[in-house]
Amino acid sequence: MSEQKLEVNKIWQGDCIEIMNSLPEKSVDLVFADPPYNLQLQNELIRPNQTLVDAVDDEWDQFGSFADYDQFTHDWLSSARRVMKDSATIWVIGSYHNIFRVGKIMMDLGFWILNDVHWYKTNPMPNFRGTRFTNATETMIWAKKSEDQKKYTFNYQMMKNLNDEKQMQNVWHIPLCRGAERIMLNGKKAHSTQKPEALLYRVILSSSNVGDVVLDPFFGSGTTGAVAKKLKRKYVGIEMEPTYVEVATKRIQQIPEPMFEDRFLQTPSKREQSRVSFASLIENGYLEPGQELFSKQRDHFARINADSQLEINGFRGSIHRAAAHAKGVSNFNGWEYWYFEDEDGQEMLIDELRDRYREEMGIE
Repeated sequence: MSEQKLEVNKIWQGDCIEIMNSLPEKSVDLVFADPPYNLQLQNELIRPNQTLVDAVDDEWDQFGSFADYDQFTHDWLSSARRVMKDSATIWVIGSYHNIFRVGKIMMDLGFWILNDVHWYKTNPMPNFRGTRFTNATETMIWAKKSEDQKKYTFNYQMMKNLNDEKQMQNVWHIPLCRGAERIMLNGKKAHSTQKPEALLYRVILSSSNVGDVVLDPFFGSGTTGAVAKKLKRKYVGIEMEPTYVEVATKRIQQIPEPMFEDRFLQTPSKREQSRVSFASLIENGYLEPGQELFSKQRDHFARINADSQLEINGFRGSIHRAAAHAKGVSNFNGWEYWYFEDEDGQEMLIDELRDRYREEMGIE
C-alpha cells in the first residue's frame, strides 16, 4: 500500500503492519496496543462444577512458535514506531505469557521504557485447578520513542488529582470489564479480551492532550476509540476481524459528541503557572516572620525569618533546603512539605496558600 493521508476517527480493516506502513510517518501522538498475548493454551479450563471456562482460544492469538510471535512483535512495533511523532509515547499491555518478550524487543528497537504499570484486577478469574497463584495482574509498558527524546506528554497534576492529591503509583486497581459495559453478541462476549474503559481513561488522560491522535493497532471492540471520543481525542483504529470492526463502529457511533468546553479536560500544570516566591507570601502578609511551619506528621518544625529563610534546629535555608534537611535528603520540594495553621486553626499546605495568593492577586 502506498502512503496516504492520515484519516482520523476511522477504523481501518486489515493487517495492522501493512496499514501502519501506509500511514504518514510521525503522524500520531499516542499509541495504545493490546496485541495477541500468545497464551498457548493446551487444555480446556474446567470449573469445579464441570462447566467450561470461556477462555481466550481465538485464532488471532495462536502462533506456530515463539520465534513466529517474536517476529510478529518486532514487525508491528517497528511500524508503530515509524508513525509516532518524536514527542509521542506508546503503551503496550500484556500478561506474563508475552510482556517480557515484548519489553525486550521494544528495547532492541530503541524504545525507552518510562514505567511498567500494573493493572491489578479487583475481580480476577480464580485459578480453578489450584496449581498456581491466582493471576490478578496484567502489565503495561509505557515507553517513549527513544532515549534521547526530550519532550513527551505526562499530565502529572491530573493524575495526582485523580489519586486524592497523592502521586499516582504504577499499580492501578481497576475491575475487569463486566456488567453493562461488557459487549455481548448472540449471548456471548463480543470480544474475549475487552478492556475496561476505566483503564483506557487513565492511559489516554495521562499521556495525551485534547485533539491528539491516538492509534490502536489492535482495535478489537473499540474501547480506545470510545474513550478517546469521550475525552475529545482523535482515534485511528486498525482491526483485522470484520465482526470486531462492526461492533466497534456501532459502539462509538452511539457515543454523543462531547459538547463541553475543552477546559474541563485540562488541569493547569504547576510549571505553567506564574512563579510566586515564598517571600511574596511574607511580604504580602499571608505568612509572618516568626510563624511556625511543620511537616505533615508534625515531627519537624521550622520558624519563618523575615528574609524568607526557615530556621530548623540551628539550620537556616530556603523552604526547599529546610525540607531536605528535615528529611535527610539532598533536595526536596518545600512547597509540598511545609504546613501551617490558618486563621481557623486548620492545617494547610503552603502550596495551597500560594494558590490562594494567585487567585486573590489575579495572577494566572
